[in-house]
Amino acid sequence: MVIMKTSNHNQLTDFSLVLGGPLYQLYLRTRLAKPPLELLHRRIISFVLITWAPLWLLTVIGGHTLSGVTVPFLFDLDAHARFLASLPLLIAAELFVHQRKKTAVEQFTDRGLIAPEDLPRFEAAIASSTRLRNSVIIEVLLLVIAFIGGHWLWNNRVALRVATWYGKHAIDGTVDLMLAGYWYAFVSLPILRFIFLRWYFRLFIWYRFAWQVARLPLHLNTLHPDRAGGLGFLNRSVFAFAPVLLAHAVFLAAAIANRIWNDGAQLSAFKLEVAGILIFLLLLVLVPLTFFSSQLLYAKRRALREYGNVASIYVRDFREKWLEGQNPEGEQLLGTGDIQSLADLGNSFAVTGETRLVPFSKEDVFSLAILLAVPLLPLLLFVFPLEEMIDRIVGLLL
Repeated sequence: MVIMKTSNHNQLTDFSLVLGGPLYQLYLRTRLAKPPLELLHRRIISFVLITWAPLWLLTVIGGHTLSGVTVPFLFDLDAHARFLASLPLLIAAELFVHQRKKTAVEQFTDRGLIAPEDLPRFEAAIASSTRLRNSVIIEVLLLVIAFIGGHWLWNNRVALRVATWYGKHAIDGTVDLMLAGYWYAFVSLPILRFIFLRWYFRLFIWYRFAWQVARLPLHLNTLHPDRAGGLGFLNRSVFAFAPVLLAHAVFLAAAIANRIWNDGAQLSAFKLEVAGILIFLLLLVLVPLTFFSSQLLYAKRRALREYGNVASIYVRDFREKWLEGQNPEGEQLLGTGDIQSLADLGNSFAVTGETRLVPFSKEDVFSLAILLAVPLLPLLLFVFPLEEMIDRIVGLLL
């Protein structure tokens, strides 16, 4: 058993959703990172210098920074949000996710949820996730998809239909790129798409790992105060991905703002898109935790049955002793521990009955939804002027 624990500890030390793959190795070789993920500021600055700074420089050269086209570079909210907000959030998320996911995985053994005989299967799930994370083939495939498929989607669905700093739309519907547009279309956007796709791949690894662990016979205890059988720590995985989700929300808000400001669209036209994407983002991080629902349901039913039997015996004996006068020892009711034991039994039964079928609460979902809605709030300025919004808020408060 000692050997198994040592082996498990070594596996857990190596577990991470982000410490691996060709990009991470590139970080280390170019000194953009020190193990595990130090020098975050270098990575963020480097990505900004590669994706955003050349666009600004090339539009200065081309005379499209502040004028010259319908949408100059400095007025393209979408471009700035992509590379000065969303991309830095995605890069910063690596450190955030690494720290919290590693701790979450360690909790499975620290809390005794994995039986000694099941530790090899738990270790195998970690090792399998690590191999998948380090796959060179998959990251190369993601890069190809980001470059080819992503460019087609942007050219046909995303690019503005007016003269912009990156190009003008031709008669056939394609974009006639300018100097800055070539860098935008073939360097900046593919990098951003690749980072997004890489995060989806990391999420897939987490889904797969959660599914494998949820298939193990976990030792859940419905008396645990987290009301999740001891799995309450998994709600941290929801918020571990918060920077990734925020990057999506910022991306969405900027794209809508760009359409309203530069294309004359109305905010009301994007209601379905906003609702759909927010729901999608919530489900993206909540779904893998539902894999544990069957075990929580089984543990709850079993505990209610077992504690129900114990409670029936105890309350029957309590009634016979104190209500029907069958107390041969002549013990006094005042000061007896039976009352406290009865209350403790009731509390334990109540905790078991309150055990959730998912390791997260309604408060967790609400908090995450509020967090994702924050980047979208500035869009209200397109509907209500700032002064009017302030007057309404003051009126509500006063």
